[in-house]
Amino acid sequence: MKAKLIYHHKAKLHGKYILELSIHDVGKSQQYPDGIKYGLICINFKTRERILMDNHHPKGPHIHIGKDQLLYVFESEEKLIEDFKSLVFKHLGVRL
Repeated sequence: MKAKLIYHHKAKLHGKYILELSIHDVGKSQQYPDGIKYGLICINFKTRERILMDNHHPKGPHIHIGKDQLLYVFESEEKLIEDFKSLVFKHLGVRL
């Protein structure tokens, strides 16, 4: 199955953050059991601080906070975006 874009948003915030969120329907498979592939990132391009959530193979759903990497339990696209917003506010101080 060819990936189908479900959601995409890209913006520059406060003159120092780049935000990009993309979610694709890739169909359920062994690599993507939820049927979606996603990448959500907010980066301070001056300090390089970042929050990133993605689920590429073979790691599956996970979060990058700076240099740390944590497992993430995916529930839904809506929850994913809300969790991302919360992490960005908590760690970068930016409300999305």
